[in-house]
Amino acid sequence: MLTASHRVAPGLLSWPAWQTLHAADRVLCADDRHPQLPYLREAGVRVEIAGPSAQELVDACAGGRTVVVLASGEGDRTLTDGLARMAGSGRVAMPDLELLPGSYDLPGARLLDLVQVMDRIRRECPWSSQQTHEGLAKYAIEEAYELVEAIEDGDRDELREELGDVLLQVVFHARIAEECEDPDEAFSVDDVAGTLVEKLIHRHPHVFGGESATTPEEVKQHWLRTKAAEKQRVSVTEGVPLGQPGLALAAKLAARVRNAGLDVDLPEGEGVGYELLRLAVRAEAEGVDPEAALRAAGRAFRDAILAAEAMA
Repeated sequence: MLTASHRVAPGLLSWPAWQTLHAADRVLCADDRHPQLPYLREAGVRVEIAGPSAQELVDACAGGRTVVVLASGEGDRTLTDGLARMAGSGRVAMPDLELLPGSYDLPGARLLDLVQVMDRIRRECPWSSQQTHEGLAKYAIEEAYELVEAIEDGDRDELREELGDVLLQVVFHARIAEECEDPDEAFSVDDVAGTLVEKLIHRHPHVFGGESATTPEEVKQHWLRTKAAEKQRVSVTEGVPLGQPGLALAAKLAARVRNAGLDVDLPEGEGVGYELLRLAVRAEAEGVDPEAALRAAGRAFRDAILAAEAMA
């Protein structure tokens, strides 16, 4: 039985698969619309459209003949179950059975499935078909926080699931973007990925170009230089989202100031806000993420509350 991944272009089969197909006495396929058929015929392989039973297949192999069954994308459960029953009965002289993979999934192949599933959901789901970028924005924030929580908890299963939820937001927004009324503004998930690939290559000249970097610090300098050249920003504050959590905002601005070598005095003021600003800037200077530090303290506070409740 010859199997091939539907995530690989039809016709791209392994050399052992082509050898087996050309040497076989018969090649059978139950699906007359199987994507491999045009390529097999073009290569001179004669394919019979037939869905044999287990007994018929065993009979066809009599006398040492080789029969190749081209498996469908959904598999041929009835046939394989029938062969298994015959082999297990011990009453039938079985031919040699071999499952021959004709092609294998490449890394990232399941992303193609995700794009196809998202496309169908967008077309057929009453809720998903009505969503907009604006309506989904809150979910992107929620999923990002849930991902951070999974990382901090150290739960690998939860981490895998939350990464998937974040990926869903990317694919969902990209699918919506395809429907933009202005064709010049529409884009797809391939455009998103292509832009990211170009950015990563451009910002890693020590990997893809002639630059060199042997330490994380040198890598960071490469990144900052190429990013500055790309953005051509007038101010170091450009690109810093003001809607992010306050401690993260303060730390991000402090990092921009420090990386730019600017001498900026912290604004003077009374109250908790200015105290937190000073703490966030100090944390950033010491290499501490103030948001993560506060969340850790908050978790400790939660545990203390639970302990107090248990005692009560």
